[in-house]
Amino acid sequence: MFGLGTPELIIILVLVLVIFGAGKLPQVGGALGKGLRNFKDGMHDDATDVTEAEKLEKKDDDKA
Repeated sequence: MFGLGTPELIIILVLVLVIFGAGKLPQVGGALGKGLRNFKDGMHDDATDVTEAEKLEKKDDDKA
């Protein structure tokens, strides 16, 4: 996972805890999760759009 080991992850988590504090940590995690979910859904929608466009092109080619 990006070449990060356990010591690096611990340092990152401690820095995040110091910057945001324990009270805001759940909010930050929730916002990050929602952002990743939206990104994933957007990528899935784009792939679906490309597939539908390819199907339309094949239908047009078959008619010609």
